[in-house]
Amino acid sequence: MRLSFFLLLSLWLVSCSEEDADSGYEAIVENDTLSIEIPDYFPEVTYNFEANPPTEKGFELGKKLFYDGKLSSDGVVSCGFCHIQDFSFTHHTHIVSHGVNGALGTRNAQPLQNMIFMNEFTWDGAAESLDAQPIIPITTEVEMNESFSNIIDKLQTDKEYPQLFAEAFENGEVNTDNMLKAISQFLVMMVSADSKYDKILKNEGSQFTAEEETGKVLFDQKCATCHAGVLFTDQSYRNNGLPIDPEYDDEGRSRVTGLQADKYKFKVPSLRNIQITYPYMHDGRFQTLAQVLDHYDSGMVVTENLDPVFQQNENLGISLTEDEKQKIIAFLETLTDDNFLLDDRFAEF
Repeated sequence: MRLSFFLLLSLWLVSCSEEDADSGYEAIVENDTLSIEIPDYFPEVTYNFEANPPTEKGFELGKKLFYDGKLSSDGVVSCGFCHIQDFSFTHHTHIVSHGVNGALGTRNAQPLQNMIFMNEFTWDGAAESLDAQPIIPITTEVEMNESFSNIIDKLQTDKEYPQLFAEAFENGEVNTDNMLKAISQFLVMMVSADSKYDKILKNEGSQFTAEEETGKVLFDQKCATCHAGVLFTDQSYRNNGLPIDPEYDDEGRSRVTGLQADKYKFKVPSLRNIQITYPYMHDGRFQTLAQVLDHYDSGMVVTENLDPVFQQNENLGISLTEDEKQKIIAFLETLTDDNFLLDDRFAEF
């Protein structure tokens, strides 16, 4: 086990009687930097911790913001509204995300886990940093539909937030930069690395059943090209042969890059906690893992930019028997991390 951050990287010592020059609110006596436990077999982090080290008070502020409807125009829809901890911070019961006043988006809410290892965010990679990612749902009309100027006005006049910002940041300012950094400090702590699969890698006494072991072999043979490594994603963008929904015709990655070659490509999702993050695919069209495997076996269609990995030896898709599907699903269920799903640090209450 390694620590991605030093426990005492920063310890702010400020007199309780000293008021922050900008905010006019008293800063807290100390604000310890938090440590993050990461297994040795995980990849290196991509998040810039030097620019935004997670602290106790920053984490608490970020958590409060994450679950606060003030970040939306209707005062109801929070980040946590679409990202529910019990389901690895997905929307779970909804095919696509629901926004303010019942508005419907076109994409399924992605899980929030292991984001400190990711290169880009959202299904099409529109956010290149975790700090910037909340800008998209906050300002999108069918999601939270709010402006940052309105949010900052609400936070500045709130009876609690000015003090919380003063405690969390040296400059104590209630501004957009600090707000986004606080949310990131909450999100970066969400490392899921304690599933049965992980316990086996860490030699903690767990063992695969015969069905799970066979499923792992099949998974490595048939699925690991895209769902690679311990994050179970190569973080690439691919067209996996989904029939195009004529109502939305979501062009995927090309909406970001403007490249025709990226049309209908979406980010390969991590499969950690996949058992409980349904519905699946960018538009939530599949309710079960069995349906997902049925798609790869016999449901794919040739659309523009279909990934070559699915066009081998003149065959379309991935050949799977019903028995093989069952065994692969048994292996995928070993990726469920109950300790992460029940971690009180991330709970709303």
